Amino acid sequence: MPEQLQWLLLPVESPPEWFIQAVSQYCPNSSGRYAAQLLWQRGICDQHSLDSFVNPQACQELADPFEFGAEMYQAVERLQQARDRREKVAIWGDFDADGITSTAVLWDGLGQFFSQNTHLVYYIPNRITESHGLNCQGIELLAKQGAQLIVTCDTGSTNIAEIEYAKQLGIDTIVTDHHTLPLERPPVVAIINPRYLPQDHPLFHLSGVAVAYKLVEALYQKTDNPQQPLEDLLDLVAIGLIADLVQLSGDCRYLAQLGIAKMQQDFKQPASQRRRPGVGRLLEWCQKSGDRPTDISFGLGPRINAVSRIQGDASFCVELLTSRDLQRVEQLAQDTELANSRRKSLQKDVAQQVTAKLQQLDLSTTSVIVLADPQWSAGVLGLVAGQVAQETGRPTILLSTEGASTEHTTLARGSARSINQIDLYQLVKDQAHLLHRFGGHPYAAGLSLPIENISLFAEAINQKLRQSLGGGMTTPTIQADLVCNVQDLGKELFWELKLLEPCGMGNPVPKLLIQNCWFENAWHRNQQDGQGKKVQYIKTEFDLRDDSTQAKFPGVWWGHYKDELPSTRCDCIVELDYNSFKKRYEIRIVALRTAENASAQTTDTTNLDLLDWRNLPSEIDTNLEEALIVQDCPRSWDDLRTWFKRSLVEKKQLVLAWKKPQFIPPNQIWLSLLGIAKYISRTGQTVSRFQLCQKLEISDQTLKQGFQALTSIGFTISSVDRSFIVHWQPQAKISEDECLQVIEKFLIAVQEEQFQQQYFSTVPLSTIQSMIRGSSL
Repeated sequence: MPEQLQWLLLPVESPPEWFIQAVSQYCPNSSGRYAAQLLWQRGICDQHSLDSFVNPQACQELADPFEFGAEMYQAVERLQQARDRREKVAIWGDFDADGITSTAVLWDGLGQFFSQNTHLVYYIPNRITESHGLNCQGIELLAKQGAQLIVTCDTGSTNIAEIEYAKQLGIDTIVTDHHTLPLERPPVVAIINPRYLPQDHPLFHLSGVAVAYKLVEALYQKTDNPQQPLEDLLDLVAIGLIADLVQLSGDCRYLAQLGIAKMQQDFKQPASQRRRPGVGRLLEWCQKSGDRPTDISFGLGPRINAVSRIQGDASFCVELLTSRDLQRVEQLAQDTELANSRRKSLQKDVAQQVTAKLQQLDLSTTSVIVLADPQWSAGVLGLVAGQVAQETGRPTILLSTEGASTEHTTLARGSARSINQIDLYQLVKDQAHLLHRFGGHPYAAGLSLPIENISLFAEAINQKLRQSLGGGMTTPTIQADLVCNVQDLGKELFWELKLLEPCGMGNPVPKLLIQNCWFENAWHRNQQDGQGKKVQYIKTEFDLRDDSTQAKFPGVWWGHYKDELPSTRCDCIVELDYNSFKKRYEIRIVALRTAENASAQTTDTTNLDLLDWRNLPSEIDTNLEEALIVQDCPRSWDDLRTWFKRSLVEKKQLVLAWKKPQFIPPNQIWLSLLGIAKYISRTGQTVSRFQLCQKLEISDQTLKQGFQALTSIGFTISSVDRSFIVHWQPQAKISEDECLQVIEKFLIAVQEEQFQQQYFSTVPLSTIQSMIRGSSL
């Protein structure tokens, strides 16, 4: 059975009065205190940061697309060459919302320089029969159509074999992507991927659609006479950014803000005058007005994603987003809405079956949930896995064993979703020897594996996570940002909270705790599809009351029946919303608990003995008596949990006092390690593990990979009295390519470690409290 959620109440951090006054300038109809408190908690603590965060026009200029360096110059040069030679260019996209909008951006953007359908075509893989990424069958089809250049978007970085195959057929490739980097540069004209940039670069978190946009922007800068303003693509960029759940910081946030404004502006026009009538029609179907990120995350994104989940082929979605034929887009919008309705029913059915299987699991001994069934539709498994992960606090992997057959075995296919900062992609990657294919992000992954490997895979991935958690278990948690009552709810609070939009990764939607409340006038109904048929997906509507006022406040609870509402007083965590269809402010329930369970399920994080002094000026006194002061930035949650457990044992306050690290580039670290190895080999001196880690600013685990890299090129390393002796014995143990791969693994380990340190220098205190508290329960 799923565990009860642990509720975390964030400490109230009262900002100074001058900051409240500054925030109030952006919300003239209210005091601004709630917004100021949230912004202050999230690290927006000065006038410049506030102005840049709230108003995209106040920020610095967006980063130049040529900050991608030589790769961007090479891509633009090859596209100009293709235009001058009148070559056929093929856009290779992906079937999710980020991939569809990426394709649409390139279709509209490159369409300024190549005649669409004649010298410019696009290809979207079928989710059911082809899966993500390039494939040889599709490349063969494009070759027969005369394509001489493929431009990928939201995919392609690791498709080395497929890119080589395209080259054999006489097709060049430009990769634009944001997924995992390849171990070696593929044989492409250019690869434009923000993961090659430093982690603190404003372009680092770009999604696929934003990378595609930067390519078009670069082409606009270097090529004359585009007819369409570049800014007309920003609404597509906002849809893909928000739907793909990337971290909305740096240029990602500003692009999303600008794109939402562009989308709202277009929606206000009569249908016949809209630039994107298909987007407008979808907004009308989901009863949204296009002025908020939730219109994308709850409206447009799920509908675009639903098409491939239900039908497999989502190619027509590009036409829906780009065509101005009103009659055509009306039909496509109806087809999209129908697919989404069917997705809801299918998701509900699979969720019920998964719940039944969960009853048979002992979650007290389960770190990662792995479930499989031959009847499950692979298209909705990611959605259901996300629900289960939230409810149980455990990474969840759901597999359909109906599977496709290869020459030797039958494959199960499925999706994985993570929780509580656990890097699920790395967990899955560690079991690559058991898998057929996999790919994704730290919080979401897709995979396929032989059916006979499922039980071994489940056992191995559970063991791996237990080891990384030090034998502990994660606890499902939910945090509330503010404590409110019914009297506080309404227009003024809504517009204060709206200052934080667009919300997403790193800047979550504010969650409000309302205590000692009750429900009245509750009723539920099934949804209907575009043909008027009932969908087995319900929502409950109600009025919320408490003792603060005689007034009541409307709300909804998606996916639940009215009988599930408590009949007595309770506490609830909600999100405040505006229903543009009903023209009213309302709440959306996130979590509920009865009053008698409140104390057992609540952790007031103000009682966690933590002081957050990260990144403070050097003159801050860190010589507290009876305190444990952590001045070295941790490289993993295990590092931080060790400190926290020590503080509990010694009954001392834990002070987080590290500063944002200044990183040595990974290539420079490798050259330093190589130089040290040569010096020790030449002089006969020794060096300790501690000395090496301190000098290179890496962990012991990463140093081991460095030793493997040194060994691959001819060094021998032996241990003597806790130190190391290094000798140079050049011999061809492995090939040059294999040497490069081992060195690349070391560089990736360094890069990942630096990414983790960057993360720990900026991660909200609330997240740290949640993670280390969960590990200590």
